[in-house]
Amino acid sequence: MNTLLLRDARLVQDGCITPCDILIRGQNVESILPARSGAAADCVRDLKGLYVSAGFIDIHVHGGGGHDFMDGTPEAYHGASALHLQHGTTAMLPTTLAASADELLRAFSVFEQCRDAFPDGAKLLGLHIEGPYVAPSQAGAQDPKYIRNPDPAEYNMLLDACPHILRWTVAPELPGAMEFGRELKRRGILPCIGHSEADSDTVLEAMRCGYSHITHLYSATSTIVRVAGFRHAGIIESAYLYDGLTSEIIADGCHLPAPLLQLAYRHIGPRRLVLVTDAMRAAGQTGGESILGSLENGQRVILEDGVAKMPDRTAFAGSICTADRLVRTMVTMAGASLPDAVQMITETPARLLGLDDRFGRVEPGRAADLAVFDHTIRIAMVLRDGAVRYEN
Repeated sequence: MNTLLLRDARLVQDGCITPCDILIRGQNVESILPARSGAAADCVRDLKGLYVSAGFIDIHVHGGGGHDFMDGTPEAYHGASALHLQHGTTAMLPTTLAASADELLRAFSVFEQCRDAFPDGAKLLGLHIEGPYVAPSQAGAQDPKYIRNPDPAEYNMLLDACPHILRWTVAPELPGAMEFGRELKRRGILPCIGHSEADSDTVLEAMRCGYSHITHLYSATSTIVRVAGFRHAGIIESAYLYDGLTSEIIADGCHLPAPLLQLAYRHIGPRRLVLVTDAMRAAGQTGGESILGSLENGQRVILEDGVAKMPDRTAFAGSICTADRLVRTMVTMAGASLPDAVQMITETPARLLGLDDRFGRVEPGRAADLAVFDHTIRIAMVLRDGAVRYEN
């Protein structure tokens, strides 16, 4: 098998930055050696002190490169996954929107066709189903006409149709949502709380039914409300209060201002906090208009100020960012150390999904899925399964 030596790298892992050489044999990391070790290899690439980390893992992403996964075509999966790979993402969960059962089934079918089809794109680990079982009052960019309560006949049919659903975002206060959470947990799928107006008591009940993760904290999530003079905590407060919950944030620098990024980083911390793009098809673009969701039934959105907005500008409609921007934002706006920022998009999401035995770290025997970047977190090179798939 061919060998590749990444010489004079700085490995970002385990809370520190370690000068090293990384020897790759075939698709896997073979060893991590002292810097400028002099090890022989078929090909030697001198990184001259560039940072190397495990490839980024985006567990909430709708599209990119002009494509949305709800387009339901192989071209969409290829285009979106290739765009995000160029920004350091080597694994992702394509994410759906609220839709009819037939449209979801079509999305599942295309995912199965594409799961292992595109070596120049991020690995498609499984699906994240966002909606249709969400609160109308917290719909955000979800199409209200497709929002409904969990129905066992429907969701069991959908679950049976696709064995690669890894997470599902639900409003736990909806009728039937607690039973749905238990069914997801029974099937080994991560039940997530999102697009919800649940209070903290409902969150606690949901946790007992298997829910353990909060989808895009601060976005379409409840906070303190006052009822008959009494204050009730919401999802946001629960994220800080309950150690059994993990949370994700859209750290694009638009969805959350610096104080909220800092608050989440300092008080939830890198072991319980995940960075996600929540990117829609316009990821990588800077202006104009686009479509959120499928081209056939999607929502028109406006691109301005570095984010996608609903046409009336009353709400954001997903981000247009990429994973490298998430890391950069956490370092520059939240004051996170580089190792902590990287952990939140490598090790922490891998552990959340139960995939940390294979993904999220650079270790001998694991696939050589690597992101190489400079001190400004600009991507210089991306490797997938030991092959250089992108180089700037």
